[in-house]
Amino acid sequence: MYIRKLLAAIIPCLIATLAHGAGLRAVDIPADAGGAALSGAVWYPCAQPAGMVDVGKISLPGVKDCPLPDRKLPLIVVSHGRTGSFAGHHDTDEVLAEAGFIVAAISHPGDTGSDLSRTDDLSIYVSRPNDIKRLIDFMLTAPPFASSIDRERIGLFGFSRGGYTALAVIGANPDWAIVTERCKELKTHVCEQIRARQFPGSVTHDPRIKAAVIADPLSVFFTDKSFGDIKIPVQLWASEFGGDGVQPHSVDVVDKNLPAKHEYHVVPNSGHFAFLAPCPPPLVAQLPYICKDAGDFDRAAFHRQFNADALAFFEAQLANAAR
Repeated sequence: MYIRKLLAAIIPCLIATLAHGAGLRAVDIPADAGGAALSGAVWYPCAQPAGMVDVGKISLPGVKDCPLPDRKLPLIVVSHGRTGSFAGHHDTDEVLAEAGFIVAAISHPGDTGSDLSRTDDLSIYVSRPNDIKRLIDFMLTAPPFASSIDRERIGLFGFSRGGYTALAVIGANPDWAIVTERCKELKTHVCEQIRARQFPGSVTHDPRIKAAVIADPLSVFFTDKSFGDIKIPVQLWASEFGGDGVQPHSVDVVDKNLPAKHEYHVVPNSGHFAFLAPCPPPLVAQLPYICKDAGDFDRAAFHRQFNADALAFFEAQLANAAR
């Protein structure tokens, strides 16, 4: 819901600043035995001027049906936060695509602004990692994308609950019972399931992913022993103040227990939603919870740095990324 309003106000400002755009195509993955139908978009390099492309119920800056480059490119898959959508990090997606990556993002069924059916159910924490596996499966087999992807160079970006998703996909194992004490006095549906020990089972790991950028991950289900199977490089980000279920300093648990090589960046004076695209002034008044940053924090300047740092990390870790 808030993502759709955010994009409607931001996109006209973006179009004026783009000399050229990323290629952009909608993607629809049919339901199968592995899960519900998935929808989203794919960004990729394109030298043509940007226009507006209809992708489902919204429009985004890009070049519709721009031909895919005739070379193998690295793939980045993207997982959004709670009740977000595939478009929630389109600015980062565009930067990566313009630098030579194919970027694919989907909306997680049951956990979007238009579909809240499983947002407060434990099952979403198992289905989300499986959604990412199914997205990768699709990208590596479906025309026209499959022939343009180097399957040895796959990365993952996740924010908030998408950060939890990313950690699970690359090897972290949640411990559902760890929140039992916290749930004693909470009346949420998740806590009812926890108290009844209606745990959803194990999560899907995907060894095809070679590097991950993870921003403000929800870490409530992880212990210091959850991360032992993570073997790939990670660029980990945290806001100083947290928000939307991510507590200040809660990402420290991830940082201190990641056994793999990783970077850790704490963004001073930032709240959780600083990782979403900057809002134009009219939207700040309309959606202050999402758009208003503390003090003199400059979200636009931060995004320029964040996108550049994420790009540099993926280029370094996914060797020979095309520019």
